[in-house]
Amino acid sequence: MHDIDWNDLRYVLALAREGSFAAAGRRLGLDPTTVARRLRSIEGALGVRLFERGAEGEMRPTQAGEIAARRAEAVEAEISGLTMAVKGADSEVSGTVRVSAVPILINRVLIPAIADLAARHPGLRVELIAESRDVSLTRREADIALRLARPGEESGSRVIARRISMLAYAAYAMSSLSAPDLPWLTYEDGMAHLPQARWIAGVARKDGYAPVFVNDAEALLQAVLAGLGRSLLPCIVADPIAGLARGLGDGHAFPARELWLLTHPDLRHLARIAAVTAWIEATIARLEGQSASA
Repeated sequence: MHDIDWNDLRYVLALAREGSFAAAGRRLGLDPTTVARRLRSIEGALGVRLFERGAEGEMRPTQAGEIAARRAEAVEAEISGLTMAVKGADSEVSGTVRVSAVPILINRVLIPAIADLAARHPGLRVELIAESRDVSLTRREADIALRLARPGEESGSRVIARRISMLAYAAYAMSSLSAPDLPWLTYEDGMAHLPQARWIAGVARKDGYAPVFVNDAEALLQAVLAGLGRSLLPCIVADPIAGLARGLGDGHAFPARELWLLTHPDLRHLARIAAVTAWIEATIARLEGQSASA
């Protein structure tokens, strides 16, 4: 029996994340047969089955496999933290930074402002990940995340979180349409917990809903632009768009959402992380100033 080392754990972790030998091989830069052979070797060394094939052909971790994958993830985080700490000795703003946020913030806030950051730091590569789900910073799915809610207690000391804004919302419709006569566009039932959805539910009893329901604010914006109805949108997103006009809240005060910026503790000292977080905060502040004066 040989001792298990990090190279062994890489195969376990890749297969647990990807669910197939082919996908794990692509992640590791290896062919699927190599991944399968290495897994058999690791299982033989441990004397347990780590994966089993599911009903649809996917590779699913056994209870022992889940334990191994969690340990592998912890080792990966430690190694990555060491690598980042060593690289952090270089204060040059260069390298890759992955930023995650909901699609409407990526598309309507960060992308329009990215040219200025790129001009100031030509050695910087920014990957903008538009995701409605909360990606994991501890698994290095992103280096920086923007969230529309305070992080849960499960994040603990694994991330550094700071509230950078209270994102104001208002009702918007196409200025060419008569807003009071328009139905309300809102989210599908699975998103009914959102403050925006709850607000719309409070006013739509009188005016009714449009027959279109979505699961993302970017889709909601596109529906408003298509003239399908009116809806609640972030002011920093909607105010700059020609043809959109604010409507009345039907006696209901508009809600606001907390905007939180998250980073991993191992990355906070890196110059490239500091440069991108400063750019994000400056971009949000600039748009808020423009919206307040609109």
